[in-house]
Amino acid sequence: MAIRKLRYEGDPVLGKVCKEVKEMTPHLQELVQDMLETMYAAEGVGLAAPQVGVLRRIAVIDVGEGPYVFVNPKIVEIAGEQVGDEGCLSVPGKSGIVRRPEYVKTVAFDEHLNPIEVEGHGLFARAMCHEFDHLDGHLYIEKVEGPLNEVSYAEEDEN
Repeated sequence: MAIRKLRYEGDPVLGKVCKEVKEMTPHLQELVQDMLETMYAAEGVGLAAPQVGVLRRIAVIDVGEGPYVFVNPKIVEIAGEQVGDEGCLSVPGKSGIVRRPEYVKTVAFDEHLNPIEVEGHGLFARAMCHEFDHLDGHLYIEKVEGPLNEVSYAEEDEN
């Protein structure tokens, strides 16, 4: 496993639509492990493959309930609404208010290409929407309501 180099706002790879995963090769299995290690090292709650320069439909999320691996995720149901502050490892030092669903149901595959169905509320629902947006070439800053704010590292540590 290795920590991969993060891509930042302005990098063209972040604006591209990712390709579907058709088979889980050893290279992609290694990517998943590297993405988890990179996410934890950067103290994030989610990471999508394009954030480490790989245009595949893979995202990892851990909001404190253990890691989830999503391969080829599709949101199939949403409900409710939440409005809150959001940041991104690819847009360091910034945050903004984003409106997201309170509840999300996703169908996807795990790292072994077994089908999974995952439901999330609150932060988990927000993280799924945020990471899956990356797979379609979108950053949260496209959805920010109001100004994009500077965040000091002391504030980030508190969140």
